[in-house]
Order: sequence, then C-alpha cells, then structure tokens
Amino acid sequence: MSGRTGWQRIARRIRVPMGFAFAALFLWLAHPSWRTMAVSLALVLPGLWLRGYASGYVQKDAELTTTGPYAHTRNPLYLGSMLIAFGFAAAAASWLILALLAGLFAAIYIPTILSEEAYLREHFAGFEAYARAVPRLLPRGAGAAKELAAGDKVLAGDGAAAKNGFSAELYRRHREYNSAMGAAGIYLALALKLLFFSR
Repeated sequence: MSGRTGWQRIARRIRVPMGFAFAALFLWLAHPSWRTMAVSLALVLPGLWLRGYASGYVQKDAELTTTGPYAHTRNPLYLGSMLIAFGFAAAAASWLILALLAGLFAAIYIPTILSEEAYLREHFAGFEAYARAVPRLLPRGAGAAKELAAGDKVLAGDGAAAKNGFSAELYRRHREYNSAMGAAGIYLALALKLLFFSR
C-alpha cells in the first residue's frame, strides 16, 4: 500500500507548472544589478553542475542509484535545484522573492521528496540501508560514501552507472542540458530588464 499522502501526490504533479508560474512572478518582482547577477553565479553554476552530474548516474525506476553524487546525498537533483533557485533569488535582490521561494520549496519539494522516498522504500529492498548511510539532502562528505561501501556493499548495484561512472548517454536521455538553457534564458531576461526597464 502506498505511503504517499494526498498532498504529496498533488505536489509531485504541480511542481513543474508551479515552477513556470513562479518564474513569471520572479521576473516581475526582480530588481537585479550586474553585481547581484555576478554574485549569483556562485550558487547557480554549482547547482547546474550538480544536476548535470547527478543526471548521468540516475536510472529512474530501474535501480536504486547509490553511486556518484548519490553516495553523498539522496537527492542531488533537488539540492542542485535549490542552489540554482536561491542563486537567482540573490540575482533578483528581493527579500520577497527569497521568502516566496523558501515557502515554495517547503510546500512542494519536501512532500515530493517524501513521496519519492515512499516509492523507493516500496520498490527497492536496499533503500533503508542506503537511507541510514546517506543524508536526505545536505551532503556529509566522504564519510557517508565510505560507510555505504563498507556496510552495505549490496547497494553498489550492477547498473551501467555503477560500473562505468558518469554516463553522458543518461545525461542526454534526461535532457538535463535544458537546465543550463533555462538558466541562460533567465539571466538574459534579467539583463534585458536591467537594461531597458530599470528605474
């Protein structure tokens, strides 16, 4: 029986359209400067790298991914998304955007993460051992990976990602390059607002 609540199911469905709606609100409320846009790269670029790196390991619904960034955090894709989003909040130089963004993540992404964990718990016998060794979101560093390798060797898996490391084929299959294109589009929109619509 599924452990997902009604809101967890709803949050999974609406997180993408909510993201687009928030992007429109973001551009309306943003008050960027060249300095804030430059500073934001310190979060946005690592976030894009982490999402791209993670997408080259994960094989959704096929196996429990525990290698690469998944040896340090169970949700590197969401962590990357958070870095990108809060980086753009810094670019926008708006406390209101920051507060709205924090509320959006709390309302949408926390239930989504819990819903996905319920699915993994139901479908992969090794998930509990993996969850004990690796933090849900913020990485613990090398210690988690060592603990995972030493205590739960069965979790290494036999998939292509586990054997060969990062897979460019998986990266392309997941179309993670869209994240970089989207980020470039937002920076372009912020630059245009700064050039033509700033007060």
